[in-house]
Amino acid sequence: MEQSVWSFPDSEANEMAGSTLPLRAMGRLLRGHRMHAGKSQLAAGLHIEISPQTLGRMEDGQKIKISTVQIGSLLDFYAIGEPSPERSEILGLWDEVKQEIRVAKRSGSSAGWWRAYSDQYAYHFDQYLALEATACGITVFQLALIPGLLQHPDYRRAMIRIADPELSAVDIERRLELAARRQSMLTERADTVGMKCLLSEAVLGHRPGGREVMAAQCRFLAELTTRPNIALRIVPSDADGHLGLVVQSFTLLEFPPLSSRNLTEPPVVYVEGYEGALYLEHSSVIERHRRAIANIEQVALSESDTKQLFSRFAEEFGT
Repeated sequence: MEQSVWSFPDSEANEMAGSTLPLRAMGRLLRGHRMHAGKSQLAAGLHIEISPQTLGRMEDGQKIKISTVQIGSLLDFYAIGEPSPERSEILGLWDEVKQEIRVAKRSGSSAGWWRAYSDQYAYHFDQYLALEATACGITVFQLALIPGLLQHPDYRRAMIRIADPELSAVDIERRLELAARRQSMLTERADTVGMKCLLSEAVLGHRPGGREVMAAQCRFLAELTTRPNIALRIVPSDADGHLGLVVQSFTLLEFPPLSSRNLTEPPVVYVEGYEGALYLEHSSVIERHRRAIANIEQVALSESDTKQLFSRFAEEFGT
């Protein structure tokens, strides 16, 4: 996936990076208006003097260099005149984006905090981190590894060394800091963010870092099962055939409605590979992954049995 460089002409906008819910909603609506008007991305981009690729990133909810005047000109091009409810909705969402930026700047909040670690992750992961930061529901299915949000620091350190054995000690620590800050979301936003994790039993058989690391990881997972906003379930190796064997590992991100508008952003399925990642939003794709989740849950252990399994593995690895 193409790397996204997100910026705004306003000086205040440079303080914020990543995708916001109002921006995603605005991009989705603009795409709908463009298609209804029968305009191509090339024509629309030329009209406001940006590339079709840049326009596409905006429609995907990513930040680009664009002004309020250009957005108004784009609406004119789509025959969304003024006054009209459609135009007011788009410009209202744009105002919300800028307001979020101003609030973040005044409060010194950590909007886009992950960009400080941008040299420590693959370019395609920037968009994921932005989506993760605004999600209210995260459902993960993993066949091979413990998901990043649930990794013990020793497990994470071992994975970093496997992926990049020449990495300096300083960069390893920075990657561990990034992982810790991501994990803190599950504690700091426990009342607004829920995570459901379905893990193949095979993830407990892979031992990056050796037995002691896996013992610590299993103890950590057992502790996580006590948190009310985290649900962990193991899919046993002897489970009957299930859709997880076909769909492979993925993450489903869901988002809260915009507080000031009757709009709900569509979920996103994230599929990561060795060379890049896919961000899937089509309703049929989301529905297929929901069916896969329901099917996998039918063969997964209960949460209490999963906790007992973690404890058993921790004891076995520790001996």
